[in-house]
Amino acid sequence: MVASAPSELRRLIVNADDFGRSTSINQAVIRAHREGILTTASLMVNEPACEEAVALARQNPQLGVGLHLTLLCGRSALPPGEIPGLVGADSAFTSNPAGAGFRYFFVRSLREPLRREIHAQFQRFRALGLPLDHVNGHLHMHLHPVVLGILAEDAPRLGIERLRLTSDPLRLNLRLAPGHLVYRTTHALIFGWLAGRARPVLREHGWRCTDAVFGLLQNARVDESRV
Repeated sequence: MVASAPSELRRLIVNADDFGRSTSINQAVIRAHREGILTTASLMVNEPACEEAVALARQNPQLGVGLHLTLLCGRSALPPGEIPGLVGADSAFTSNPAGAGFRYFFVRSLREPLRREIHAQFQRFRALGLPLDHVNGHLHMHLHPVVLGILAEDAPRLGIERLRLTSDPLRLNLRLAPGHLVYRTTHALIFGWLAGRARPVLREHGWRCTDAVFGLLQNARVDESRV
């Protein structure tokens, strides 16, 4: 991610998602921070290795830790009975991103359960005692119109200052890497539209964001040569 400061200097923020999801991810994040150029990580507060991730973050206070809001492909903070229709009996969200996106948009009865779950995840993060460096969503679900609407409506209570605006420039991406054209083009169109809708919301609430995000269109193919 690249952010422009008022002086027109450019700053690179190298971020890792899924911190707290597993021990192997936690170890990779810390190694990349200590031995490489990684500066921030986004924490999944409901996942099995969250406590380990928090302990590692405390040992590495220069690592900025944010909330990786999880509303699919993960587990909920609240029990199923408090968020009806949102998770199964095992507290697991659906693993179907498109299905989740359509349900959250069209099934209005899910909006209050979503709100309660979002607040519960923020509360869990605050209880950890770490400064909230930033907010984003697992598979970028924070840009979903309903989710972003909840974040905006409840902004004073949530304490958001920085939010990821997921916008990966397609033209530059195509110049740098070949292949996967359908995947990259469709994702560029979808997230270009979502980012366009989100940008005025961020301005209205004074949330800071980067000018561009690199890596979305490479999806797990950000290797050494790509960097």
